[in-house]
Amino acid sequence: MLWENCPLSDGPIPLRTFHEQRKGIKEMFGVEIVCDRSHGNVYYVKNPEVLERRKVAKWLLYKYSIPQGFATFNSMKDRIILEEIPLGTSFLDDIIEAMQKNMELRIDYQRYEGEQGEEHLQTFHIQPYALKVFNRRWYLLGFIKEKDGLRTIALDRILYLEVLTTSFSLPEDFDARKYFSNVVGIFVNKELPVTKVMIRAYGTQAEYLRSTPLHKSQSEGKSKHGEFADFTYRLCVTTELVSQLLAMGEKVKVLEPEELRAEMKKRIGNMINYY
Repeated sequence: MLWENCPLSDGPIPLRTFHEQRKGIKEMFGVEIVCDRSHGNVYYVKNPEVLERRKVAKWLLYKYSIPQGFATFNSMKDRIILEEIPLGTSFLDDIIEAMQKNMELRIDYQRYEGEQGEEHLQTFHIQPYALKVFNRRWYLLGFIKEKDGLRTIALDRILYLEVLTTSFSLPEDFDARKYFSNVVGIFVNKELPVTKVMIRAYGTQAEYLRSTPLHKSQSEGKSKHGEFADFTYRLCVTTELVSQLLAMGEKVKVLEPEELRAEMKKRIGNMINYY
């Protein structure tokens, strides 16, 4: 079976589990997996045209919010509004397949800088390590041969993608969660130190941070009920961290480090100049 040969497989699927998942797939995707008893009880997709209209990759987008399994979501799909990821999802299937088989990719990448044109196109050969979603965008982390190092690229900037026949070995000590563990967002700079960051959140923003931490290292310190709470983090100070703090507006003040306070003041000053 294809499942047993898949790198994610840990052995055959129990028959009862298989039929439950088969039913769930039909309920959510409309894909019918039926048994051909005349050819040795072989299961096949009865209506493959559905797969062309609704690729399995869509499930990856939905899975963060689907409540109580396939059946519940299907029955309520017109009343549950999910946040869509607008671009880049067309490459998900090929990237995931390449990750499963440890095959390299060749991509044509369009940088943001300047007007669109060939001079801003780059061709990369990348070994796909991991995928991550941040701020409604898909990102691919991988070893880019032309850069001789790990890089993170946005899927919505990929213009062309090809799965190559060249295989690679994923480093045994690679851990995607550990790689991103010291940052807010997706861009990692190994030269940046892990720094103590302290912020003061006012009013409802304090409650929001309690329920939705900015970073896994978050710890709460001094607080005054209904007024403010101080939160401390151990992470790298990156542009993405600054952007997240700015997005909280007047409900958050950076207490330390001084370098981050200065950057916040600079960015706020630039914003004021626009008005």
